[in-house]
Amino acid sequence: MKDFMFIFRQPSYDYSNVSPKEMQALAKKWQDWVGGIAAQGKLGATGARLATEGKVLKPGGVITDGPFVEIRERLGSFMTVKAENMEEALTLAHGCPALDADGSVEVRPLYQ
Repeated sequence: MKDFMFIFRQPSYDYSNVSPKEMQALAKKWQDWVGGIAAQGKLGATGARLATEGKVLKPGGVITDGPFVEIRERLGSFMTVKAENMEEALTLAHGCPALDADGSVEVRPLYQ
């Protein structure tokens, strides 16, 4: 088994106008999807949801405000999974709720 990281990106992570009922439904989608991966014994670790603000340190000590204006999608969180190969890791990524919000899941192997 190899370790892969899923990096979740969406155009926006602003849920300030989402009703509590909609937020509960979204949380359930995430719990069900992650739970399905865990039930297969393939969940490595989950990361906490990241704040939308941040700073970027660039060469020469230049510090800019985040989120990172160079990209169209915001990084929301991450998790690691265990899979035999990239194809299996991509199969596990299917069904991710970020995809329902026009987001993406970046799948990257971790060096051992």
